[in-house]
Amino acid sequence: MSHVPHELADEFPDHVDRLHDLKVGNAHFARLADEYHTINREIHRIESGVEPGTDERTTVLRKQRLELKDEIAAMIFETTG
Repeated sequence: MSHVPHELADEFPDHVDRLHDLKVGNAHFARLADEYHTINREIHRIESGVEPGTDERTTVLRKQRLELKDEIAAMIFETTG
């Protein structure tokens, strides 16, 4: 079990500027990034023992985070090649 947060800047270190530009200029992307951040923080709190959570809840959250990450990645790479 990982106790390291999966921040978007850490997940896409070569695209930090693109992340910023999309978050500022694309409302849909900003919503996805905010949702990713919220879910990511909840996972981190559960894994760190700060907040209680079942294995089932953690699994659901991880799947949601992965789906959001995939959608975010598609938007990052759709115009950057």
